[in-house]
Amino acid sequence: MAQHAISFTDLIASSIHDMKNSLNVQISALEKIALRCQALQDGQLHADLGGVIYQANRMNSNLIQLLSLYKLDKAIYPIDIAECALSELIGDALSLHRPMLAFKHIALQVDCAADCYWYLDRDLVTGVLGNALNNAYQYTQDRIRIAAAVHDGVLELRVEDNGSGYPGFMLRGGAGAQSASVNFVTGSTGLGFYFSAQVAHLHHNGGRRGELIIENGGAYGGGCFVLRLP
Repeated sequence: MAQHAISFTDLIASSIHDMKNSLNVQISALEKIALRCQALQDGQLHADLGGVIYQANRMNSNLIQLLSLYKLDKAIYPIDIAECALSELIGDALSLHRPMLAFKHIALQVDCAADCYWYLDRDLVTGVLGNALNNAYQYTQDRIRIAAAVHDGVLELRVEDNGSGYPGFMLRGGAGAQSASVNFVTGSTGLGFYFSAQVAHLHHNGGRRGELIIENGGAYGGGCFVLRLP
């Protein structure tokens, strides 16, 4: 019987899928425990669990991004560019992140008109927004703003916070450089930036491609994670 060589990347992808499923079960259990702590008015334990749940959600997001990048590399990801209501897309992302934001008592502002529609891959862009929210959660003081609007034929989706902003070396390198960087001090691998940059690049129209931009300022003067899609 002929033996087929095992693809290492296929094996890793399968393992990641199993880890993601297991992690989802753990997150669900932790959220139930957190609700019981809240009911018992154990504020400290509830807050401690909030930090654990945040890290678990961040890890789950990373695993999903890895699986998506694997499928994109294998040309097996079913890219679906279709008209989408941005208010609904933002709502989908927030449904997963609102409990996490509540743990840290973060005030959230959403600026998006009900009639703001654009052609994009809804699942991929929801993943980018989730990644931006994870970053903002980590660095904000207590406020996050999500804004979506069309300017000069380009959709601009922004996630802003009132933290200290991106350091100068990150701004000089830009989002593209961060996607290829590894920081052994912070533990950052650049995966989130790389995933988001790839999603932006997949969206193109009229000879223009999407882009990912990081900057400081915005409504709160902190870090701004900006996705622009033509």
